Amino acid sequence: MADDSHDDGPLERDDQEIGAAVADDADALLDALPHYYRGEVSQANSAQDRIDQTTNWAITVLVALLSVVFSSPDMPAYLLLIGLIALSIFLSYEVRRYRFFDMYRARVRFFQENVYANALEPVGTEHPRWREELSDDLRYPTFKVSAREALSRRIRRIYGLLFAVIGVAWVAKVTLFTPETQWTEAAELPGVPGVVVAGSLLAFYVAIVVLAKWPGRRQAKGEVYGEEPGEWKANDD
Repeated sequence: MADDSHDDGPLERDDQEIGAAVADDADALLDALPHYYRGEVSQANSAQDRIDQTTNWAITVLVALLSVVFSSPDMPAYLLLIGLIALSIFLSYEVRRYRFFDMYRARVRFFQENVYANALEPVGTEHPRWREELSDDLRYPTFKVSAREALSRRIRRIYGLLFAVIGVAWVAKVTLFTPETQWTEAAELPGVPGVVVAGSLLAFYVAIVVLAKWPGRRQAKGEVYGEEPGEWKANDD
């Protein structure tokens, strides 16, 4: 039975159903699919550029902070803790941007394995109902990777090293670059003993290592990591 829910819309029925007409015409569909594919690739590239911009800003802030802290022996070590806060903020932005990138990337990969792969060697599709699944995802977009996995991946790829640089710099600042004072004095914050600051930093880095290692295996769909491919939309949330 035809759906009359849009009969009162501003468009005529023929205009409303133009997409359905394309779906029923194999030639028109084959003409439209490459344009859709290029659009998804373009969105994935744009999302990747946004991730790269966030990373570049994080590195720039880190380098500037290190330059300031080590420019003079009088510069306090706690300025490096501001770097940890800044990197954590950039990381939170990058996690969300990575999830958007992965959504577009997953669609591109989904299209490749079900259309182009079968066109090159018609042995069957990975998902027999790929058109319905892709249509549903276009109507109701969902993330394909969880926030936890995105966080873990960005720490392993980029931010783990940046956090490590901050940690090494802090240790060097309170020891090698302040030989005239005890490291506990150089590490302290106003009203907070240096031992407490050091303990808090240790707990922070333990948490970073745990997040980087968990989950240990990639759950999001992908074939280039030496593992079996994950599900198309197993981690929607």
